[in-house]
Amino acid sequence: MAEIKAFRALRFDTAVAGKIDELVCPPYDIISEEQRQAYLNENENNIIRLELPRGENPYADAQATLKKWIDAGVLKQDEKDSIYIYEEEFTAYGVKNKFKGCITRVKLEEFSKGIVLPHEETLSKAKKDRFELMKATNCNFSQIYSLYMDEKHTIRNTLDRLSAGKPEIELTDNDGVTHRLWIVTDEAEISAICKEFDDKKLYIADGHHRYETALNYRNYCHENKIGDGGEDYVMMMLVDMEHEGLVVFPTHRIVRDLESFDAEKAEKLCEEYFYVEKKISYETIEKDLRTLYDMGKKAYGFYSGGNGYTLLTFKDSDVLEKLLPDMLKPVRELDVTVLHSLILEKLFGIDKENMANQVNLTYTKDFNEAIASVKNGKANCAFILNPTRVTEIRDVAAAGGKMPQKSTYFYPKLITGLVMNKLF
Repeated sequence: MAEIKAFRALRFDTAVAGKIDELVCPPYDIISEEQRQAYLNENENNIIRLELPRGENPYADAQATLKKWIDAGVLKQDEKDSIYIYEEEFTAYGVKNKFKGCITRVKLEEFSKGIVLPHEETLSKAKKDRFELMKATNCNFSQIYSLYMDEKHTIRNTLDRLSAGKPEIELTDNDGVTHRLWIVTDEAEISAICKEFDDKKLYIADGHHRYETALNYRNYCHENKIGDGGEDYVMMMLVDMEHEGLVVFPTHRIVRDLESFDAEKAEKLCEEYFYVEKKISYETIEKDLRTLYDMGKKAYGFYSGGNGYTLLTFKDSDVLEKLLPDMLKPVRELDVTVLHSLILEKLFGIDKENMANQVNLTYTKDFNEAIASVKNGKANCAFILNPTRVTEIRDVAAAGGKMPQKSTYFYPKLITGLVMNKLF
């Protein structure tokens, strides 16, 4: 099954580069250009210069910057092969949470082997960008986020034991998330952890584009006879799927630029498959949906303006097999599949290609942004969703299926810049 190994991470030397909290950043795909510039204004050595290069020759610039930083001692490679224990502590839904996992190298495997499993569709544009960056730098600057099943929680207990002391690095970011890193160099401990993964499958939680890019880069290296074996691996953060600290946020759908939009007509058409209930205040949407979520029901908040909203509760899951007979059961029973298939496609004519290209659809995890986009006239309506359950993600991946894009948002994101993986 999964093959993992320790590695000598490339890390910032804060004595040269500056304070660690000025050197890290969120994942590249959630950073605006304004935010990018703010990171660089604070410290010119911020990892964003490598992870999200800009300019006329961005990839060549990243390559030159990486070499410059290594030569100047801004980045140094650890002396010993290590496994890096990483913890995030945060507040979500008003509750304090934390989860912990380990950052390692993971042997790249084709999805068809059933060892590393995806759960979500990807976009080709992002993969091309990441591939060009890997070709230029031969480095992973951020880790893929994956989950594993471990009924006895043996790995988790080991990681807790090995991280009982003071962390090597601790910082709190602008979102109030605290990040901690411990470094394990003991060969016996590393060997025991690696062996525990011999019978494990890995389920990608976040980083599908980066994993597929790593596969493409491995193939590119083999075809061109370059590399020393490091290209066969990718850097991953591995977390116990049953960790109580895991939080998934919903990703809401904003519908815009429809040629003809009639909210009342849409609600009337929804009655075939949904209980349609008018509510007096959109401010109760999340609370109302959470109640139904806890009851195991599929429900959506349909907001088309004004103070109120319409609660749509799916009538009968048994009808899905008849409506979507060719779809894998774990996929067709997802809340997001029901919304896409029975409302966005069937009622609004927003097909899969339209969704992928975001012609009439925008995605956001921010409830207030979804509501505001309708209020200010930039959108026709918004659908507020409940989060996908972690067990649903596992079942979809295990069945060989894929969710629609933007079905999950694991919170918080893993920070970029604590450890980097120079492939060879």
